[in-house]
Amino acid sequence: MNPLVLPSIGLVFWTAIAFICLLILLKKFAWKPILASIHEREQSIDEALNKAELAKQEMARLTTQNEELLKQARSERDLILKEAKALKDSIVNEAKTQAHNEGAKLIEKAKIEIENQKKAALAELKTQVSTLSLDIAERVLRNQLQDKAKQEDLVANLLKDVELN
Repeated sequence: MNPLVLPSIGLVFWTAIAFICLLILLKKFAWKPILASIHEREQSIDEALNKAELAKQEMARLTTQNEELLKQARSERDLILKEAKALKDSIVNEAKTQAHNEGAKLIEKAKIEIENQKKAALAELKTQVSTLSLDIAERVLRNQLQDKAKQEDLVANLLKDVELN
């Protein structure tokens, strides 16, 4: 047989021993750190996935909370606007009522003032009419009483009127 084709048993033996030693050395010094680093990497990936899931849940919670806050803010805004409108309407109505009352008071005052001025004007007119009447009567009587015959006729007429009544 050809010696090159068949490996020698010694070579196979020493190769197997070298391989087994290499495996023992690798197991003792390399496999543990490699497996530890792979296990550590697995744990860090799991932790990262857990943190990502927690972050996703937190984002969902914050989004829900933010939507609730927006709804609450909108309802408070609507309530404030409704109260402001009611207050505005109340103030406007109160101002209208107050203006109406003040107007009525001013009109009543004006009517009273007009009535007072009318009474004063009538009193003054009566005074002037009575003064004029007295002046006219005085002049008429002076004219009539200048003549003695006219005086006697006037007294007679007055006596007739007194007897008739």
